[in-house]
Amino acid sequence: MFFRQFYLGCLAHASYMIGSQGKACVVDPQRDVDQYIDTAAENGLKIEYIIETHSHADFVGGHKELAERTGAQILFGKAAKASVAHRSVQDGDEISLGKAKLKVLETPGHTLDSICILVSDLEQSDKPNMVLTGDTLFIGDVGRPDLAGSQGFTSEHMAGLLYDTLHNKLLKLDDEVMVYPAHGAGSLCGKNLSSERCSTIGNQRRFNYALQEMSKDDFVAMLCADLPEVPAYFPVAVAKNQEGAAALRDLAPPEPLSPERVNELMRKDQVVIDVRPGAVFGAGHIPGSINIGLGGQFASWTGALVPIGTSMVLVVENEDNLQEAITRLARAGHETVIGYLDGGVDAWRKAGFKLAEIPHISVDEFKDKMNSKAEMQIIDVRRIGEYKAGHVPGAAHLSLAELHERLGSIDSSRPTYIVCASGYRSSIATCIIRKRYPDIKICNIAGGTNAWRSAGYDVEGTEKTAGCASS
Repeated sequence: MFFRQFYLGCLAHASYMIGSQGKACVVDPQRDVDQYIDTAAENGLKIEYIIETHSHADFVGGHKELAERTGAQILFGKAAKASVAHRSVQDGDEISLGKAKLKVLETPGHTLDSICILVSDLEQSDKPNMVLTGDTLFIGDVGRPDLAGSQGFTSEHMAGLLYDTLHNKLLKLDDEVMVYPAHGAGSLCGKNLSSERCSTIGNQRRFNYALQEMSKDDFVAMLCADLPEVPAYFPVAVAKNQEGAAALRDLAPPEPLSPERVNELMRKDQVVIDVRPGAVFGAGHIPGSINIGLGGQFASWTGALVPIGTSMVLVVENEDNLQEAITRLARAGHETVIGYLDGGVDAWRKAGFKLAEIPHISVDEFKDKMNSKAEMQIIDVRRIGEYKAGHVPGAAHLSLAELHERLGSIDSSRPTYIVCASGYRSSIATCIIRKRYPDIKICNIAGGTNAWRSAGYDVEGTEKTAGCASS
């Protein structure tokens, strides 16, 4: 039996191909599908089935394009409300791929239409030796229960369904069965995902906090506490996945734009996304642009902070960065990049336009400023769970996802220092705050709390979320 995991780091997304005797199935494909077609051809396989373990919210998949290019049949769980041409499957349905057998388990909880796929290598045994768990069971975690609110289901109701799914279905499997989820660390589909990309039912039974012995009520209460924010693009991604996204090659290419044209557009409030690294951006950038670097969760944060359908202009370092940005944006449902600054920041400068700067300082420099007792405002833009686990002393919490709505809580008259885990999210935050308060003295803490801890500096673990207090 042929088996391969494809892992997309920027979305922490895993997809899979299973094949045998010339037939193959792809599970949860990403938006750009060439790798599946190439892999199948290299291994003498024809893709006959495409399985969606649920209507994904955190990325837009390529199932429609892959089906159109291969003739494969798309499969969704029977509870899915997909309008793309597909076949509905339910508990016990099986797919035969030569000496491989795939069996469907209905596993509601993360979503109503969630399914898991039991995989048996018939050359070894009729019993399943692996299970593809989608977003139902992760390594170290389980799926979040709050994404069905728009359908009228509470988080508590969905968490109860998930408890039943885990205990009545997945935990009934043998300890040796391999677990392959659709996401790893960094995904917003859970709270405590491991960086490991596979495990076993036995190891998860022992070490996954959500699978430890507890009552259903305790499980529901635990799972519904401190849930991460639901990014704004999630409902749009679900809808695109249910109808099937357009092929990437059919999207209109962005136009090269002169500095004069970009300047004209910005006077009309055009959104400009600068994808360069934060330190490079800080040293010189177009005033009013937003730094969402390609080096981090670029697509997710752009989807979370910029409404889908918003026209965007990109600032990039080179052609490769441009193409990467366009592809990664499409994976989150952004298909409206209208252009890019031709010649980049150098062209902007040569055209006579001014550049803005945002200082980036090390944690040692920051510590010195704190020791000087200078009045300052420290804002931690991580998620609430990260903040509670330990933060820079005196830092107030204001998560990046909520920043637009809570800008009024910031005291723009005081020097302001922004911190996250690494400096990535804080760079985004400095742009948003500077746009609201052009004259604010603002600084990004390079390396964030990771560097702060590594330097041996103390952290606070007590919650402090009301407004933005000084150190």
